[in-house]
Parts: sequence; C-alpha cells; structure tokens
Amino acid sequence: MNGHRTETPLGLLPDFWRVVSLPEVVFFQEGPGLRNWQWTDSGMKVINVTNILSDGSVDVHNTYRYVSLEEYEAKYSHFAVQAGDVVVASSGNTYGKVGRINRSHLPLMMNTSVVRLHSRSRDTLDDDFLYGFLRSPMFKNQVEQFVVGSAQPNFGPSHLKLMMLPLPPLQTQARIASILSAYDDLIENNTRRIKILEDMAQMLYREWFVNFRFPGHEKVRMVESELGPIPEGWSVRPVSEVYRTGSGGTPSRKVPSYFGGSIPWVKTQELADGFIHDADEKITKEGLKNSSAKLHPAGAVLMAMYGATIGKLGILRLAATCNQACCAMVAKQPNLGAEYLFLALLIRRSDILALRMGAAQQNISQEVIKAFPLLCPNDEVMVPFNNIVAPLMTLIGILQSKNLNLRTTRDLLLPKLISGEIPVEASDDHAAELMEQTA
Repeated sequence: MNGHRTETPLGLLPDFWRVVSLPEVVFFQEGPGLRNWQWTDSGMKVINVTNILSDGSVDVHNTYRYVSLEEYEAKYSHFAVQAGDVVVASSGNTYGKVGRINRSHLPLMMNTSVVRLHSRSRDTLDDDFLYGFLRSPMFKNQVEQFVVGSAQPNFGPSHLKLMMLPLPPLQTQARIASILSAYDDLIENNTRRIKILEDMAQMLYREWFVNFRFPGHEKVRMVESELGPIPEGWSVRPVSEVYRTGSGGTPSRKVPSYFGGSIPWVKTQELADGFIHDADEKITKEGLKNSSAKLHPAGAVLMAMYGATIGKLGILRLAATCNQACCAMVAKQPNLGAEYLFLALLIRRSDILALRMGAAQQNISQEVIKAFPLLCPNDEVMVPFNNIVAPLMTLIGILQSKNLNLRTTRDLLLPKLISGEIPVEASDDHAAELMEQTA
C-alpha cells in the first residue's frame, strides 16, 4: 500500500502529493501561424504534427518544411525548440500525440499545430516526470475535456492554462522518471538495432538487384528488358503473376457482433514499413464472413492504396484481415517470398507512387499494383539472398515484438506511477509481473 490517498480534482493521489496548475510549474508555447507562401526549400526546419509519430518518437526527416534563416532570425527566433522539450500535437485527428526532442533533431522551430513544454524550474518539477505525465491518461483526459472543433479538432495554450498536474516530492518524481526512462532506453536501443538491420537488408537488395553486383555477376551477360538491362536468365513479370493479390473490406459497424472478436483487422494507418504483430481492432468470424474482407496468412505483404499512409508497407506476422484501402500480396513460390517483395516495393516505392490517380483523394488502384513490373531473379541468386536476408528480417521482427511488449508494460505501469497508485518502491516488482504477462 502507498499510505493514505486523498481525492483530488485529478483523482486519488497520495496525501503528501500536491496538485498544481500547469502554468505554475510548466512553460508552454505554441508555434506561430505560418502560411504556405513562407515555405522554402532550406533554412530553419519547421516541426509539425506529422513529425510526432504515434509511437512517441519524433522524425524530422519525413517532411520538408522550412522558413528562410533571414525570416526566422527577424521574426521567429523565440519559437526555437530546445533539446529536452516535450512537443505535443495540438490539432488534427491525431491531437495529443507526444514526443521528446533530442539534440539530433535540432535546429527546429514550431508551427502553430505544435506546443512545446518544459519545466519552469528543475528544483520543483523534473522534466522527465513532466514527459511521463504528458503521456499519461491523466493529461489526455484533460485534453479531451477542452478539445474544440469537429472537422479540425484542436486545443491550445488557453486550455493548457486551465489544466492541472500532480506534483510529488522531487525525489519521487526522479524515481518515477527513472523507471519510465529505463523502458524508453530499451525501446530506443532496440529501435537503433532495427534501423541497422533494415539498412543492411536494403543495402543488400540494392547491391544485388539494382547495381547487379551479386555473387558471380562478372560471368553473367546483361539483356534488355522493360526495366532496362537485366542479367540473362532473370525476368520482369507483373506482380499478379508472382503473388496472389486481394484487398480487404469493412464489416458494418451497425452490427455490434461484427467487432470485438479475435481476428486482427489491419487498417492503413497501422502500416509503417515493418512487421504487423497485431491490430488495434479485431473482428469476429461472423463479421469477416459478412464483409468483402478476406483472411490473409502470416507472411502476406500489405500496401496502403490511399489515405495518409499511401504506399506504406507491412508484413503480417499472423493471420489477419485488412480494410479495403489495403492491397494484400501472398507469394506463389517460396524463393520470391515476402522479404523480397517487401524490399522491392519499399525501394521502388517512388515508381509506384508516380502512378497515383485522383485529385481530392489520391490512390493507387489494385489493378495498378497487379500490373506493376517486378524484377524476378533466378533461383540461383534468390537462394543465397534469402539465406542472408531471412535471418535479418526475423531478427527485426523479434526486436519489434520486444518493443511492443516494452511499450505495453510501460503504458500499463505509467498511469499507476503518475497517480501514485503504485509506490516507487514496489514498481520494479510490478513491472516484472507486467512484463511476464505481456511477453
């Protein structure tokens, strides 16, 4: 037990914790309202909601928005982001996403859709504890109370001024933060290893199948094809000749019995160029039967055909179905399997995206994917390629699965620590128990 707990506006908290208004202990600032005509090709990088990923990481390389250095220095230098700042998406359908800035992200400034926050005084509030609070349901529930707008939901500084924060003694804050940071560090280490393995697999693909420097290439004659010169004995075939293709479907939400089952239902926003270990929603066998959705086996490669993640890929690690915005591809022959197709589509994604259609809602049709010309090396080359790449991809999948377990454990533990439900003295044992449950 954690001693006496007292009812507060934030729920039950240990009676020696304080509840304070957010502005009392936290500095926060929203970015300026920049216009399209202000964007340049270089200068000061501008962070927006797209750069804050759903897993809590920050990717400053997935957008290319800058303002000129002259304009930044003249008007916007006070909107510079600092290492250690917590950034929160304040508008759009993904409002409330939280990320942490480190030195590798800098230099950066904010746009109007992003709020940065940090402690006003580290003698009162630990920045790492603040980061934990901003990821907790205690903060997110307050956000939900203040969000305005339906087409474009948002909240801002005027709402943050009305929010509250639990404030344990500084030593307790530091201990809670260190427990959460241990999980974050493990996740970050695994993520770095995953990136190295991904780079190795992609580099091998490029070396063998783009530069054609595969083992024994010196003795192979090049012949013409629709993709240009390729080694003799290889072929170029449409995707549909080598892989079975199909799309998904959406069970009717008017029938409650169609949802809440055991069959993972993958949506395009869950495709992130990696393995798919599960899905946010699951449907029943009845829901699958009464929709156009089909069950795809483990090893199927999915591609988003439209939406915000158009062109993104995923490899199923378990049997699952998907929505109608996904195209699923299953190998017809073992040597041209999921790993090869995944890498081929990933590296040639720009060629596929160049075939997009539509104005308001750009899309890649399933027919376009079926007809997409795919380089098909012979078995003499594919066997050694698979022998090298398959273990790399397997290890990537294992590390991604470990990260899922770590995030699950951390996210179960986080609200209990932030609310003092679990005393820090008992949190290590509780974390071990949670890890065992989610392994």
